[in-house]
Amino acid sequence: MSGEIQAEDFSFWYGETQALKNISVTLPAGQITALIGPSGCGKSTFLRSINRLQDVVPRTRHEGAIRLDGADIHAPGMDVVSLRRRVGMVFQRWNPFPKSVYANVAYGPRVNGIRNAARLDEIVETSLKRAALWDEVKDRLRESATGLSGGQQQRLCIARALANDPEVLLLDEPASALDPLSTQKIEELLFELRGSLTVVIVTHNLQQAARASDHTAFFFLGELIETAPTQTLFTAPSDDRTEAYITGRFG
Repeated sequence: MSGEIQAEDFSFWYGETQALKNISVTLPAGQITALIGPSGCGKSTFLRSINRLQDVVPRTRHEGAIRLDGADIHAPGMDVVSLRRRVGMVFQRWNPFPKSVYANVAYGPRVNGIRNAARLDEIVETSLKRAALWDEVKDRLRESATGLSGGQQQRLCIARALANDPEVLLLDEPASALDPLSTQKIEELLFELRGSLTVVIVTHNLQQAARASDHTAFFFLGELIETAPTQTLFTAPSDDRTEAYITGRFG
């Protein structure tokens, strides 16, 4: 299965400030990996490096490599647009376009050259079903996406990412601004996506990481302290800093 991510001694700087230090980790294809750690520890920087979203930030640089299915994403000739089709991104705050529900989901396929109406209809329906949103919006496809609830808008953003048929889906605190019911729906959606693509999720919610992920990686001060199957990391961490963080004794 495609979608395996490998970081090899990957370091990253914002100007003179080093945000990541020699990160080496494999994120397995078809599984969910949670990135946890205190604010400012580098987990979001690492997440956004996977699809080179950090390229748009001035005065940044990196060393080492991140590979997608063995290919260095920073190699000369790498098509960044193609990379971002393969590696979708969903942000902390939902950001639907001020267009209809249908137009939001169809946007990526249209940009990628799909014009056939029947094919677009199929993609929109399939993507909304994968995002567990179809039944709620199938009669509102031509209405503005901004009229949906916050939880629905976030799932719409996931559907928009899925419409490009990515191999990897990156989620940066996708449920942090949602109510408990909407958060539950996001987590149920992750379970549905498991196996069909690789999911990497940044979360401050340790219970969410424990419930929703197969593997967990703990970051601290720009370093990857440890990574392990989620149950192992939460019940028998190998590093004292990890144990202190997950037991609330971190300080």
